[in-house]
Amino acid sequence: MADCSALCIVIITLFIPPLGVFLISGCSADLLINILLTILGYFPGHIHAFYLEYVYYHRRGLAAGGTTFTTPATGVYSERIQSGGRHQQQQTQYGTIQT
Repeated sequence: MADCSALCIVIITLFIPPLGVFLISGCSADLLINILLTILGYFPGHIHAFYLEYVYYHRRGLAAGGTTFTTPATGVYSERIQSGGRHQQQQTQYGTIQT
């Protein structure tokens, strides 16, 4: 199933790079960067989009195996891509109210 979704996103990215980035990162800084790179030249937009897709699917596969990530991928600003689409467990601290 993951191979089919990856293939579909790659095909979409061939024609419209920002749409491929939007599908994996949502509305994020990575999408804005990709839109600007695509405006500057069609080829830089493709390179950026395919790099983000590689990081996303690579980390998604590693996360399925139980691997945790300590260092962020270079040049990736979306938490969704950094975590491979997995939700990060956020630790919250509850304080007590003193009267």
